[in-house]
Amino acid sequence: MDNLAQLAGMSGNVNNIDACLYDKYNVKRGLRNADGTGVLVGLTNVGEVHGYMVSEGEKIAIDGKLFYRGIDVEDIVHHAEEENRYGFEETIYLLLFGELPTQEQLDIFCGRLASLRALPANFAEDVIMKHPSRNIMNELCHSVLSLYSQDEQAEDFSAENLIRQSLELISRFPTIAAYAYRSKRHYFDKQSLIIHQLRDGRYTAETILSLVRRDQQFTRLEAETLDLALILHAEHGGGNNSTFAVHLVSSAETDTYSAIAAGLCSLKGFKHGGANAKVMGMMKDIKRNVKDWNDDDEVGAYLEKLLRGEVYDRSGLIYGIGHAVYTRSDPRMLLLRDKAAKLALEKKCEREFQLYTVVERLAPKLIKKIKNINKDICPNVDLYSGFVYKMLDIPADLYTPLFAVSRVAGWCAHRLEEIIAGARIIRPAYKCVQAHKEYVPLDKR
Repeated sequence: MDNLAQLAGMSGNVNNIDACLYDKYNVKRGLRNADGTGVLVGLTNVGEVHGYMVSEGEKIAIDGKLFYRGIDVEDIVHHAEEENRYGFEETIYLLLFGELPTQEQLDIFCGRLASLRALPANFAEDVIMKHPSRNIMNELCHSVLSLYSQDEQAEDFSAENLIRQSLELISRFPTIAAYAYRSKRHYFDKQSLIIHQLRDGRYTAETILSLVRRDQQFTRLEAETLDLALILHAEHGGGNNSTFAVHLVSSAETDTYSAIAAGLCSLKGFKHGGANAKVMGMMKDIKRNVKDWNDDDEVGAYLEKLLRGEVYDRSGLIYGIGHAVYTRSDPRMLLLRDKAAKLALEKKCEREFQLYTVVERLAPKLIKKIKNINKDICPNVDLYSGFVYKMLDIPADLYTPLFAVSRVAGWCAHRLEEIIAGARIIRPAYKCVQAHKEYVPLDKR
């Protein structure tokens, strides 16, 4: 019995569970209630995702809001723009320490992050280059776990040490991601190996662009756009899959590197951080098959084919549309779309940008019509994030890793909260529905 196909068939049979049993035992599949709201499993001060309200037991759609430590993310973005400065470093400070920094505190903090971006001696050669990966997320995970062996205080759970570890990881993520990409390009894509040295710079967005681009050149608008994407992806409440994974393993009192690696493993998935790659593939398919991108009827007809599972990956989904919490609007999408419009002018991508806006406008209506859904559906941030990265000349291999570069700030903030306030291992229940059986001796099977 060594035929893998046959063994796979056996596994499929034994691991199948009758769907009606989930209703019988009132199982909250996906930790969701019957009305789509999330099962409340914890409390947090870090972030709040607000997409609906419940009145007299009825779920009511509202405009989406995202708060970091109680502050509206739109205010963080708008003030950074008005003051002509980057906002991601301020966002990191807010998430970790719970308050906005003064100018002096922010200057010191930016300098601290910049000073920590370099990897330990020989780390790039011995860890990243000697163990290249086709997927940068796996290389990030491998590198984070390898950093454990470089830390003599890896198992120290004091707040001071956890903050040190957090700052080092947040600072090093851009460097690891960029070097991992260059390693992948060399060993798997057979391209020349180009590794840029870190420039003297205080801001994450500029650091990323200087490490990723061959000529290390970029415009202010490009750096501002990437900075905005980093702000918007830094945190999204305790219940999103990757942050919950960090809470889950942190509650078992594992080390920081293992907890962050768990977050990376979750974020890699196409239903989470990898969603923008699905959007880009879908949009490429639309551009190839729709002749007139400004024709609502032609675009709409193709979107209907997507929903019926007739084209692209035949999943019946329009990627970048819909969200577990947001109903009327995703504030991240709105902010990123506005910046994408400006960047599209600079990059001469106005025609492609308009196609995205057509999909944004038509898709929610068609989903409600074809799927017979009677609820508000809005585009999410993934609809535009991949397009923005494409205009920034960032390779697709780095789309999800850039999400991680941003979200690690939120993960670290939530880990601190779990260690300090959680104090109890997370252990939800699973009911076994397998009937009891007698053991059959080997010679009688």
